[in-house]
Amino acid sequence: MTRALFTLMLLLPAAPLAAQTPDAVIEVRATVERLFNAMRAGDSASVRALFHPGGRIGSAVVRQSVVSVRPDPPDGFIRAVGGPRQDVWDERIADLQISVDGPLATAWMEYAFYLGDQRSHCGVNAMQLVRMAEGWQIVSLIDTRRQEGCKA
Repeated sequence: MTRALFTLMLLLPAAPLAAQTPDAVIEVRATVERLFNAMRAGDSASVRALFHPGGRIGSAVVRQSVVSVRPDPPDGFIRAVGGPRQDVWDERIADLQISVDGPLATAWMEYAFYLGDQRSHCGVNAMQLVRMAEGWQIVSLIDTRRQEGCKA
């Protein structure tokens, strides 16, 4: 191996990667907040606009110590958001952690889901987002759901 190639290999890890900029983190946070505001408002058109056309949504569920994952296109969820209901769907998030590398972002957050004033369940949401020409879009949203261990 030539000395120049060896030197280049040593320097590559130190080269700046597509940095996580404060603006990108703010934009991803705004996208996450728009999702939950649209859910509260029952605005399925706004929810649909936040999902990439190839996006997936799902839950990792544990029943009788067996884990199952049900990935689906977000269409059913989007229809349900805009469907008639008596109670507001209020998903309250906490401890939002965002990581960004160029056009890719991950958002991880705890949540408690309320139907009106009654807590239904809680868990964690994990989202993958991609920055498209029209802005950040959700390509994957998977959650856990539980009845116990929910924070007040």
